Amino acid sequence: MAELTVEITYGKALFEAARDRNKVDVILEELNDISEIFNKNPDFKEFFCSPVISEHEKSKVIEQVFGGSINQETINFLLVLIDKRRMTSFQRIVKEYQKLINQENGISLGTVFSVEPLTDIQLSSFEEKTAKLLHKKVKLVNKTDAYLLGGIKIFIEGKVIDASIRKQLQNLEGSIKQT
Repeated sequence: MAELTVEITYGKALFEAARDRNKVDVILEELNDISEIFNKNPDFKEFFCSPVISEHEKSKVIEQVFGGSINQETINFLLVLIDKRRMTSFQRIVKEYQKLINQENGISLGTVFSVEPLTDIQLSSFEEKTAKLLHKKVKLVNKTDAYLLGGIKIFIEGKVIDASIRKQLQNLEGSIKQT
C-alpha cells in the first residue's frame, strides 16, 4: 500500500511541475525513453536501485549519461528519486504520470483482446466505437488471447465489452437451455 502512495505522490508532483512549465508531453517522452533504456538494460536500472551504491555515485552517472540530452526538470526528478531512494518505483511513477495526463485530456485507457493482432485501422475503429459508447476519448492497447476463438473483448473503466465467439456460443447455449 505504501508503494501505491509513493507512485501517486511522485507522479502527481511531477505532473504538476511539468504542467506549470508547459513541458508535460516532453517530459513524458523522456520518461518513456528512460523506461525503455531500463527495460533493455536491467543492470543499468539495478545500478540506480542498489542500496550498496552511494547516492552521489548514482547522481554523477545521471548527469554524465543524461546531462544535455534531456530537460533539467527530468534530471532533477531522477535525482530526487535517487536521493529519496525511490528508483525502484520509477516505472510505476511513470504510469501514474501518464494516467494523470490522460485524465487531464479526458482519455480513457483500455485493452482490446483478439485472437490475432489487430491492424492500426481495426484498432482505430474499435477506439472510435468505444468512444461513442462511453462519450469519452478512448485509447486502446491490443493484446492477443487465443482462448477467445474469434471476435474481440474490450476492458475499459472496469467494464467489459464482450463480442467474442466464445461469449456468443455461451449465450446461444443459455437460450437453448431455457427452451
